[in-house]
Amino acid sequence: MNTKSVNPNAQPEVNKLLEYFNSIEGKAFLTGQHTQTRRQEELELIKKETGKLPALCGFELLSYSPNINLEGATEACITEVMENRNTLEEAWAWVEKGGILTFTWHWFSPIGGEDKAFYTEHTNFDAALALQEGTPENKAFVSDLDHMAEVLKPFCEKHVPILWRPFHECEGIWFWWGAKGLEVARQLYRFMFNYYTKHHHLDNLIWVWNNPKPEGYVGDDYCDIITRDQYPEAHKHESFNDRYLELRAMTKAEKGFAIAETGIIPDGDAVKKDKTPWLWYMTWSKDFCLTENFNSFDALRKLYNCDNAITLDKLNM
Repeated sequence: MNTKSVNPNAQPEVNKLLEYFNSIEGKAFLTGQHTQTRRQEELELIKKETGKLPALCGFELLSYSPNINLEGATEACITEVMENRNTLEEAWAWVEKGGILTFTWHWFSPIGGEDKAFYTEHTNFDAALALQEGTPENKAFVSDLDHMAEVLKPFCEKHVPILWRPFHECEGIWFWWGAKGLEVARQLYRFMFNYYTKHHHLDNLIWVWNNPKPEGYVGDDYCDIITRDQYPEAHKHESFNDRYLELRAMTKAEKGFAIAETGIIPDGDAVKKDKTPWLWYMTWSKDFCLTENFNSFDALRKLYNCDNAITLDKLNM
């Protein structure tokens, strides 16, 4: 894979992490876990069951959205927002441990919306109009980008690389950024890329594309790593090699590939047998990790003890 970022002004730490990914590609993969609360119950569970921690930790930015309307919101929405507040303080603690960061942003729509307004069904925000200069949607969209840039800047100032995965799952219509189709989603991502690299100079970001559809690909000049999200059948652990091949066919460029979100953890032995060069996987939060409804704790222990699974204690960059 390429060891130089698509951002020509990327900080040295960005390219160092890409070089590390290149060194493990096809040989090993990072264990990863998403969290969305300050307590990070998922990390507690993994430590208890395996004696280890993942190499990569995912953090949720939904509560950092500037346009959250809790008036009349469901209890589930209010709880999710409240539990997520100030979680980036834990991200700094994770950096101190030597772990790798990835950020997910369930972005409450810049204007309008109610309840969980990152979902299309809860907002009338038109993503196509967000791309038209001078519209209220465009002004709100850019204002939110500015707001999030300020959230991210302290990490940039400290030269902390972040696997940045905006507009995730944009192949679907369930989030407002995918509701207007693949082309609009692609242009939203490109707009953010240009705005954050050229205007805000967030040169610590590693740009992660998250969409398995080749016809929706953002382009080789806009992403460092290509990923997909997946929620296969419970307890069915494998290499997911067929899903890798689908992503690999998207471009001839030397990109890295990863499972950015998964409900089901891979089988480390199968990954080795099939020679599937995933860079990392990240299990989703709550029940996907905390219960045995999707992954047994035996499967978790087996994975964390595979010789090709990199845990925090084995991370050597």
